Amino acid sequence: MARDGFGGVSITYRDTAPDATLAAIEAAGAIASAVKIDFLEDPTVVEESLDSLVRQHGPFDTLVHAVGPLVVKRFARSTLEEYEETFDGNVRSAVLAARATLPAMRDAKFGRIVFFGMLGSEQTRPFRGFSLYQSAKSALVAFARCLALEEASNRITINVVSPGDIREKTLARQQAYERSANNPRGRPGSYEDVADAVRFFVAAERDFITGAVIEVGGGLQTAGE
Repeated sequence: MARDGFGGVSITYRDTAPDATLAAIEAAGAIASAVKIDFLEDPTVVEESLDSLVRQHGPFDTLVHAVGPLVVKRFARSTLEEYEETFDGNVRSAVLAARATLPAMRDAKFGRIVFFGMLGSEQTRPFRGFSLYQSAKSALVAFARCLALEEASNRITINVVSPGDIREKTLARQQAYERSANNPRGRPGSYEDVADAVRFFVAAERDFITGAVIEVGGGLQTAGE
């Protein structure tokens, strides 16, 4: 996003130190800032932290929501705590982030929001071991699409990127070309493949696409049993 001409990029983080990311943003020519927010905390605390972020570094015209713990476990072995973590981390966090950033977008009559789903989340496609995670991501897609209808007149677009089985989060595309994977494309996905979909949705000229879902999975349609 910084390389695409965004003047400032603010990020939130939970545990991992943001220094390398901030340096990369600044190297690309944008003003960088970071605020530590644990989206699993009490919602009042999260809301206050987000409001402070908007006051200090906003207003923002673009939100990329990449929050959400991944829980892969058969339902029979899942706990209530894991249910709460999955839905608070993936769905509640999206609601709170949207509440914090949308007012300025409405005032400006311009905004871009991108949420992250999961392969098949817009169709509630079932995969073993994903009962909690897939249901949370499907709820997130429903939230995004309803929000897209409500905010369209404000010239705000809300879309979803759904990555497939991208196991190596730091794998570059050039490296991926040299490997094989069990999907129709035949190579593993890279962070650049996912970033391309985000960049497509947040572009200023992309004002006629809203409520859409792009799957970034190399054509993968099913998961292993």
